[in-house]
Amino acid sequence: MQAVKMYTTAVCPYCLRAKQLLKAKGVEQIEEIRIDLDPAQRDHMMQITGRRTVPQIYVGATHVGGCDDLMALDAQGGLLPLLQAA
Repeated sequence: MQAVKMYTTAVCPYCLRAKQLLKAKGVEQIEEIRIDLDPAQRDHMMQITGRRTVPQIYVGATHVGGCDDLMALDAQGGLLPLLQAA
């Protein structure tokens, strides 16, 4: 299973939804980077993704995007293969 990294904040309903979906797909560990606690991480997230909103989700080296992007990827049948890629 690929490593999953997620840029999050403390109170973010989209972050919670994304985590629920990932756990339902068998992801046991998500590396959470709290940008509300670390402004430097927020700046880094914005530089590498070009986005300001959370969550920003990475599966391995692939930037999936936000919660809606994750849901759409799953609906198209692309999430599980991405998670299981070697």
